[in-house]
Amino acid sequence: MYPRLLSLPRQSFFLFGPRGVGKSVWLSQCLPDAGLTVDLLRSSDYLRYRRDPSLLAREVAALPAGAWVIIDEIQKLPELLDEVHALLFAGQRAHRFAMSGSSARKLKRSGANMLAGRAWSKRMFPLSPLEMRGDFRLEEALRYGQLPLSVAAETAGDKSEFLDAYVETYLREEIWQEAFVRNLDGFHRFLSVAALYSGQVLNVSNIAREAGIARSTVLGYFGILEDTLIGWRLLAWRKRAKVKEVAHPKFYLFDCGLQRALAGLQRDKPSRAERGALFETWVLNELRALNSWGAHGARFHYWRTESGTEVDLIWQRGARAVGIEIKASAEWKESFNRGLRILLETGGIERAFGVYGGERELRFGEIRVLPYRTALELAWAGRLLDGKHGDQPAV
Repeated sequence: MYPRLLSLPRQSFFLFGPRGVGKSVWLSQCLPDAGLTVDLLRSSDYLRYRRDPSLLAREVAALPAGAWVIIDEIQKLPELLDEVHALLFAGQRAHRFAMSGSSARKLKRSGANMLAGRAWSKRMFPLSPLEMRGDFRLEEALRYGQLPLSVAAETAGDKSEFLDAYVETYLREEIWQEAFVRNLDGFHRFLSVAALYSGQVLNVSNIAREAGIARSTVLGYFGILEDTLIGWRLLAWRKRAKVKEVAHPKFYLFDCGLQRALAGLQRDKPSRAERGALFETWVLNELRALNSWGAHGARFHYWRTESGTEVDLIWQRGARAVGIEIKASAEWKESFNRGLRILLETGGIERAFGVYGGERELRFGEIRVLPYRTALELAWAGRLLDGKHGDQPAV
């Protein structure tokens, strides 16, 4: 297990993330002396606490003051949150709770007690190059993703088999067993089509037509992907420039390996066109993870005009905004700067960056073009928003 960039909070917290990103392993490594560990994926633990949720309070009462309590997959039994809330509110013995979850859908549906700010909310993502260091291989990340068990698999065949099993586990455990959908075959068709459209401006009607399901059903299915943390929306940024701007969001899956597995492509080498889209998805997911782990508080958007001029990412906090264009190629062309220049000239962004597959930093006037590793280091250090052009990465 690589050391993760996420730091252990000092107080009780939720840890949300998709299945397989390493939440349980991280909790066990950070809290090896936890007074109590409850794994709700285990039938024995689940049935005991389902029969009597108050059992948790009696067990915690027997622990030393200040002991940590781990509850894995809390969404499977939201009733336990009432017990946790009562224990935190009492507070005489200052127990702390680490509660992981791979889905917010059941918590939302049940109106679960989210502890009214008494527990922080943290996120776990796939492995980052800043965690793997010299072991990171970009081509493998784009083809098979960065889920820990995919990274650990020794052969290409093993990686593909793992991704097959991951898709099946997600469909069975997160979707079918929790009764999120009635028509699993239709949902499976939707996933295959949605994976091919990942990273594009969302066109629900086209996806519904290709998957052979109703448009309203597709909207509900996208909600399931978001609630189970498998995908996320990148909203359009409206600068009100002199040109007309696109308002529809984009949708991204959280891992390139999962995206290719859902599309049935994980056994094939990515084509040149697919590699460019995968690189953009991968960089955006990395920046999203580093923003969360570093608590930088940035919001993500993209900018696009109706004529097709685009900036892949607007990294924004408050009134400050930075534009980022992402290209997989090892060479950077002047034409890549078009959208960034428009936003710089209209005052929409303070600074502009390119992120590419090359090895050396470049300058095009006000636009700073960075190798992807340098860009990730600056993002982790918080310098994309706050730094000056002369800043060097510090990790």
